[in-house]
Amino acid sequence: MTQAPPARTASLPAQIPIREIIPWAVFALVVGLLLIYFVGAEQGATSLFGGNLIHEFTHDGRHLLGFPCH
Repeated sequence: MTQAPPARTASLPAQIPIREIIPWAVFALVVGLLLIYFVGAEQGATSLFGGNLIHEFTHDGRHLLGFPCH
């Protein structure tokens, strides 16, 4: 006597509440904007920090992303 194979049940994707995503999305946006600022604009008239340290630290990233710096 053979048994029938077990019936397959469709699995539903896990639901992620928007309220749990919003704080992380805002955090990622703020960090992204800070990174873009420091790589692209932290130099010259818009500089928040004196000296050349941040410019030199992000110099290669500037060229990689297409920001002019010289």
